[in-house]
Amino acid sequence: MSRIITSLAFVVCCGGSTSHVEPSRNPTSEVQARVDRVDGPAAHELVSKGAVLVDVRSPEEFAEKHIDGALNVPLDAVASHDFGGKDTILVLYCRSGHRSEQAATELVKSGYRNVHLLGAMSAWGN
Repeated sequence: MSRIITSLAFVVCCGGSTSHVEPSRNPTSEVQARVDRVDGPAAHELVSKGAVLVDVRSPEEFAEKHIDGALNVPLDAVASHDFGGKDTILVLYCRSGHRSEQAATELVKSGYRNVHLLGAMSAWGN
């Protein structure tokens, strides 16, 4: 009798299942893991070798100030913009880094394979 009670207690406490449950996967984390975060010197080097420097701020912000040679593609247009193929090397920036991180996530989800995140425009340096 005590064996039955112990078995029932185990089933109630532990759910009675011995099947393996896969841990849930976070697709956003997986996408972010495929984005290469770079500092100013690394961004300079990538751009000097032909990477496209992309400012994802608004046209008004871009007109006020931007990094020389940057292409302005606002965040809301980045997923539909044609950068010249999914292998194009992209370096993204914005004012503080938040929008460029969102843009990087969108681009990786869209199939871009060479996305580099500078983040804040101030990280570019001189």
